[in-house]
Amino acid sequence: MSDVVLCMGRKERGEHAEEYIRGLLMDGERKSIEPMASRLPDGDVQALQQFVNQSPWSSEGVRSSLARKMEREFVPEAYWLIDEVSFPKQGKHSVGVARQYCGALGKTANCQVAVTLDLGTEECSTPLDWALYLPEPWVNDPLRRRKAGVPEEITFKTKPQLALDLIDEVRGWGLQDRLVLADSGYGDGFEFRQGLRSRTLDYVVQVSGDLTAWTEDPHPAEPPMKRGGKVPRKRLYARELPPARSLHQLAQGLPSQSWKKITWREGTKGPLSSRFARAMVWMANGLVQGKTMKVPSEEVLIEWPEGKEAPLKFWLSSLPPHRISWRGLVRKAKGRFRIEQDYQEMKGEVGLDHFEGRSWQGWHHHVTLVTLAYAFLVLERMGTKKNFWIDLAGCPPMDPETSDVVYRHMSRLPKRHL
Repeated sequence: MSDVVLCMGRKERGEHAEEYIRGLLMDGERKSIEPMASRLPDGDVQALQQFVNQSPWSSEGVRSSLARKMEREFVPEAYWLIDEVSFPKQGKHSVGVARQYCGALGKTANCQVAVTLDLGTEECSTPLDWALYLPEPWVNDPLRRRKAGVPEEITFKTKPQLALDLIDEVRGWGLQDRLVLADSGYGDGFEFRQGLRSRTLDYVVQVSGDLTAWTEDPHPAEPPMKRGGKVPRKRLYARELPPARSLHQLAQGLPSQSWKKITWREGTKGPLSSRFARAMVWMANGLVQGKTMKVPSEEVLIEWPEGKEAPLKFWLSSLPPHRISWRGLVRKAKGRFRIEQDYQEMKGEVGLDHFEGRSWQGWHHHVTLVTLAYAFLVLERMGTKKNFWIDLAGCPPMDPETSDVVYRHMSRLPKRHL
């Protein structure tokens, strides 16, 4: 074992972690503890239950050690991906479960939702950190909190707030700052984008077309200072500004020369291309009525494929336009496609959504071990298993069935990470 699992403490915890990872990698319809233990030659249901649900090892410590390892293996141009993952549930006792929008089902349903921060490129991605979203009824219910073991310091936070917390946490681990990509569930929020700016982080985030903006700087020239250095009282307020237009309306008003056909990468069926426009905007959703205004400029990227009746997608970028080409900006805007595929594989192949426990600690332990399993597969495919957290040469040889499963998973992973 390397330093990734040393922070678990006792030697037997590392052994149980190795068992759990092997169980996640093996074939099987269910990757919860009992089915995995039955498939493992040395499987012990009680020991694995205790290791995942009660053992006091630090899931954060393991994730931080793994994150530093993965950062060394990814190219410098890799970015941070903010996303969320849903876990459909039947009962009402699993920590954080509630009727809420479930992305896995595409509708409101009984589920858990986690906010995630991943490190990614166009070729692959891997989770760095997780935050389980607790709806307000959960946060305000002492009995449910106690039964699920929710720490006292946990308070209600929106998903964008949790995303910013994850960024703060991985920065605290010593990871280098990266460009942030996110969908409109995060990009629509002025507070989220402002949070990134206040942390001096650049971003390219998807937004909804009904957000409103100006195409000219709405900041007026400051009135001259009065004698004695007094600041003039006259300031421009939000209610005094001309009406902003929706991004949809702005797109429809752009001249034909604003649009370019861009090919951003090769897909499985050939080159991927579409028609795009970009323009500087000042978003109106950060203004508060009656308050003096301060609106930062951002660049909007608009996708409107030829032949379509309306624009398809919108993104806001904080990158200075002169620093990035058309193709470069489009590639970054489209960079989130990888994470969707990877989370589907984590669910379908290594049991991300198979955990049957109910506790806060058990859930965080499980997703951390799934992160380790998936990172192992990514590094195997990258050809960098040397010095990884498990010394395979020092472990008992895998049985043929397990070995076949590992290499079957490896064949589905990207051939390079550049």
